[in-house]
Amino acid sequence: MKILKETPESISKAVEVLRKEGLVIYPTETLYGIGADATNLKAIGKLSKYKQRPYGKPYSVAVVDQKMAEEYVFLNKTAESLYKTFLPGPVTIVSKGKHKVAKGVESETGTLGIRIPDYPFVLEMVKKLGRPITATSANASYQKRPYQISDILEVISEKQKDLIDLIIDAGKLPEREPSTVIDTTLDDLAILRQGQVMIKDKAKILSRSEENTQSLAKELLQKYEKFVGKRAIIFALEGPMGVGKTQFTKGIGRALRINEEIVSPTYTLEEEYEKKLIHIDAWRMETANELKDLGFARRISDKTIICIEWAEKVIYEIKKHKEDAIIIWVKLKYAKNNNERLISWGVL
Repeated sequence: MKILKETPESISKAVEVLRKEGLVIYPTETLYGIGADATNLKAIGKLSKYKQRPYGKPYSVAVVDQKMAEEYVFLNKTAESLYKTFLPGPVTIVSKGKHKVAKGVESETGTLGIRIPDYPFVLEMVKKLGRPITATSANASYQKRPYQISDILEVISEKQKDLIDLIIDAGKLPEREPSTVIDTTLDDLAILRQGQVMIKDKAKILSRSEENTQSLAKELLQKYEKFVGKRAIIFALEGPMGVGKTQFTKGIGRALRINEEIVSPTYTLEEEYEKKLIHIDAWRMETANELKDLGFARRISDKTIICIEWAEKVIYEIKKHKEDAIIIWVKLKYAKNNNERLISWGVL
């Protein structure tokens, strides 16, 4: 693993590594990304080992302009309008792929997320390579967002470090949100992840899978990670049976690196996981006093992270702690397609 400062000369070194199926950590306008030649199967396999991500979870890619994007995806009118309005910039636009990238880069349904970064170093690197590179964040899955190189190296294993060929160090980056991810494969655009650029409702996304729901939970926790250990953080979950409240909690557990299996505590009312997460199910509670009887106030004073399913049943008890806790109210509901979920949130 070699570390170079971000300079015009280091672009050629990065391209040389990419051409040899290597991995390069590089700065962007949002956070540090990790790049591999998106058309090279061996390079993508190496990246997946580094990211420790499940097979089937796709990668977005960086290109230099719309013309290059059209070599790899089909752009409909919705996508073309978004390209003109937001790119280059911190937006990832998902379109139907042309299957010209390595296996594992496109989603299982054949879609591909495209970025045109607003960062000259990255654009020049892709231009010199002549092919798209992966535009995924440089942290391993469910680790903290990487705004400086130490955010990466301090939490990955020696095996992961051995997979990195080159790091381009631009110092500490501004702590901005990741890119907004927009799916344009439907008649209407669908926000899959809300990031730095706000599209329509700034606090609503469409989840198409349990993995999407878990990823949203991770992203929300990361927004408030500066309060972890300093104030209690409550995720108050509202929504009908089977909509994904427990999946959301699993995402929080993954972000906290909890190894225990997280299950719905419908009959036990409360579960504690590795002294990091409290999971409460209010479905069987007759009154908010039952939440109080569980020692809820003590959990708040202990500055715990808490997920409460069926939170609307105990809303008055939760609201009593507005001054002492960060309360994020999360509403989950079925979308038009029953396999999809609309998830919105706000801070009380």
